[in-house]
Amino acid sequence: MSSATTAAPEAPPASGLDRYFEITARHSTVGREVRGGLVTFFAMAYIIALNPLIIGTAADSRGLLITGQPKLDAAGATIAANVSGSIAAVAAATALIAGVMTILMGLIGRFPLGLAAGLGINAMLAYVVAPQTTWPQAMGLIVWEGLIITILVLTGFREAVFRAVPKALRTGISIGIGLFITLVGLVDSGVVRRATGTPLELGVNGSLIGWPIAVFVVGVLLLVLLYGARVRGAMLIAIVAMTVVAVVLESVLHIGAVDPQQNPMGWALNIPALPATLFTLPDLSLIGRVDLFGAFSGGPQIVIAMIMTVFALLLADFFDTMGTIVAVGAEARLLQADGNPPRTREILLVDSLAALAGGAGSASSNTSFIESAAGVGEGARTGLASVVTGCAFLVSLFFAPLVNMVPSEAVAPVLVIVGFLMMSQVGTVDWDNLDDGLPAFLTMALMPFAYSITAGIGAGFIFYVLLRAVRGKANELHPLMWAVAIAFVLYFSQGLISAMIA
Repeated sequence: MSSATTAAPEAPPASGLDRYFEITARHSTVGREVRGGLVTFFAMAYIIALNPLIIGTAADSRGLLITGQPKLDAAGATIAANVSGSIAAVAAATALIAGVMTILMGLIGRFPLGLAAGLGINAMLAYVVAPQTTWPQAMGLIVWEGLIITILVLTGFREAVFRAVPKALRTGISIGIGLFITLVGLVDSGVVRRATGTPLELGVNGSLIGWPIAVFVVGVLLLVLLYGARVRGAMLIAIVAMTVVAVVLESVLHIGAVDPQQNPMGWALNIPALPATLFTLPDLSLIGRVDLFGAFSGGPQIVIAMIMTVFALLLADFFDTMGTIVAVGAEARLLQADGNPPRTREILLVDSLAALAGGAGSASSNTSFIESAAGVGEGARTGLASVVTGCAFLVSLFFAPLVNMVPSEAVAPVLVIVGFLMMSQVGTVDWDNLDDGLPAFLTMALMPFAYSITAGIGAGFIFYVLLRAVRGKANELHPLMWAVAIAFVLYFSQGLISAMIA
């Protein structure tokens, strides 16, 4: 055939923006990146409301809120004004740190990943660490955790561990996270709840009843139709459309917040009511309120207990991030031949600095959010999406009431559909090979069932090493796999260790 049949060469990138973020090279467009970044923001925005409810309402060992004000008066009653001020300050710190670090992820890591205060770590701070210390001391522990994990990145250790993880575990991590975020979506929508007779149940007493659940169900149907029809911006359209529906329902029916006893059919997290004001000035007084050494003052038992606390925080942050990066990279088809994303060290460095910044900003350790997969499902492939997400967080500093208007029931359908998309890798696991199949299965199962990404990864590591060792294949194991497995044994034994040194 003549040269006329030869495919035309691919057009060069149109701009410096395109070249920097590799938009064309990753088969994306600016429009897709913007839509994907906004979808990620809306999928993560609940943290602006939820993190303050966890950190901003808990008292430390002195009975003080994170702002330094007392939580209770002399009669033992909650001082509403102090709690309200504490919530507002934490909300501002949460949005600021998330915005700055997510933008840095876009500019340095150039990866479609949003960062914000990590759930689990913030609860541990509020309900375990702060009652034993002061709030500045608790945030000091987060700074130490972030500093140590940053050093591990700069020395190459964190990246080396990342690269040592075998393919079977990587696949199990990705699929497990898909199941995990599906459960998150179902819980946030009220479709799956805690029960009295069983660990979980469907809806309210086994029935799908109530307008908030209806919003979720209709949202899923709408998203499936839009996604199936390949409508651009399907996920963002579904979130906005169902938010409008939810606002109308709330304004007419006054549904209110969920209460297991009085109002089980209420909204799960955010009430989609029109705010009294759209604009607020952020309270940034918590930035820099940190005590780096106070938590280690005391006897040897106190020092050991605090060191174990930092170790637990570090391990959770270390491997939560690894799982998230693998899952998001796989969903975006960005993983290289070795199973790692491009610019792995830069991605890990920004994530590590985010932990440090979260402590310094009194917002708790910031980490990579698996909800970023929602933006990837919308088409995000580059760091430009993260820049959009980060800018949206910074804008929310001034429009927090408007952001809090989006109910979790409007966002949850996106998480469920993304969970479905992430299940596509399940066929790549060699289920006939016990050495690969069992660790992958335990990783997948424990993430949703234990509600912990770290627990799933830990079980996978331990059993992968154990099976290789007892079946005479220990020489196939990377030395770092042994080190990580031992670290996870210590992680799972921390309760026993704490009891022994008490």
